[in-house]
Amino acid sequence: MSTSKPLWKNDDELFKIAKTELFVALVGDILDKLGYEHQFLPPNIKPLSDDFVVIGRAMTVLEADVFAEVSKDTKNPLMEKPFGLMFEALDSLRKNEVYICTGASPNYALWGGLMSTRAIKLEATGAVLHGWSRDTQEILKLGFPTFSYGGYAQDQGPRGKVIDYRVPIEIEGTRIHPGDIIYGDRDGVLVVPKEVETKAFSGAIEKARGEQLVKKALENGMSTVEAFEKFGIM
Repeated sequence: MSTSKPLWKNDDELFKIAKTELFVALVGDILDKLGYEHQFLPPNIKPLSDDFVVIGRAMTVLEADVFAEVSKDTKNPLMEKPFGLMFEALDSLRKNEVYICTGASPNYALWGGLMSTRAIKLEATGAVLHGWSRDTQEILKLGFPTFSYGGYAQDQGPRGKVIDYRVPIEIEGTRIHPGDIIYGDRDGVLVVPKEVETKAFSGAIEKARGEQLVKKALENGMSTVEAFEKFGIM
């Protein structure tokens, strides 16, 4: 696996290569080889449209269940604030970031159309929700890459609040730190830790280009056994 100088100079270049030459499975395979074997988010987190691809830096968001939109008899001032810190979290999005949220029970939506509109203005690249999204038709019209359990209209207003953001989170055992790369397509969503991103994407690019040679050999009649012996990839 190549460890030479990366083929990209910045995130814009890397993310363009990922969208044009790679797919999530390739990067996942390389992470397995590097010993990072639990980097996929659960398979029920799916793109709202099969052609959606998301890639960007994690802007992590922590949600919690509540049982009233505003609570006056409380020891926590955040309980008096509708949606908690959701608006602050959303407004903090930067170019090439992905809003990624967990902590809620799966009985209300964590993302919607107006949030997508704001995220687009801030040049964010997508949203990944450990739960539902809503306003599906609007999101599809906007073309904003959104990955969730699917569409469910029940609002988080009286049911959930954002309690923190840009903090480490976990989604079913996969740890996500702010700034990790989130990469998703119709086959799943992958978390690429910052400390291994260069090796992971360099290896995936090398494998992608090698697989084109394998494909051509198979089309020309080479057996899979011969192909694996010659190229070492399948």
